[in-house]
Amino acid sequence: MLTAIAPVPRKVSRPRADAVRNRERIVTAAREMFVEHGPDVPLDEIARRAGVGNATVYRNFPDREALVREVVCFVMDRTAEAAETALAETRDAFAALERFVHASADERISALCPMISSTFDQHHPDLEASRERVEQLIEEVMGRAKAAGQLRPDVGVGDLMIVVAQLSRPPAGTDCLHGDRFIHRHLQLVLDGLRAPARSALPGAAVTIEELRGS
Repeated sequence: MLTAIAPVPRKVSRPRADAVRNRERIVTAAREMFVEHGPDVPLDEIARRAGVGNATVYRNFPDREALVREVVCFVMDRTAEAAETALAETRDAFAALERFVHASADERISALCPMISSTFDQHHPDLEASRERVEQLIEEVMGRAKAAGQLRPDVGVGDLMIVVAQLSRPPAGTDCLHGDRFIHRHLQLVLDGLRAPARSALPGAAVTIEELRGS
């Protein structure tokens, strides 16, 4: 009779701390340079800003698409975290909405999401998961403000996302960094216009997530 031998547990290898730090530096540098110069910035320039070698960039990200996807997911996850923090730490529903909007503008999500063009896999599981998480949290932040009677009821999630996208993107022909000082001023002007009770009726219908996705 054969005696069953329990399998020897294998040690799960974890990336070294310096490898994790290098990956984080690459993503941070890529985010900054994509916002400043667009998605076609040379990867060696990203490596230089991150303080790593070109080989380290390619070891972590085999191609530009993988790096762009990682940066967009990173920013969407940080935007979702901003919504979670606003919900958890801000009692006033509209103040939570304001806090989230200003924080999401700082992430420059509007400058990065258009990089997922038709040449990229827009339905990659990582992208879908990050997108669904942030959309659900925006709905929760807005829903709480509506339930409190503080946010006008004729505004949809898509409306808010368009506003943040348009105002956090510098106007054509202007310096990206110099335009930063106007963003929060103009966002606050719009936020004041979102308060209930509404002073006028909005033309058309609220923009939905499905319309933004083109589905």
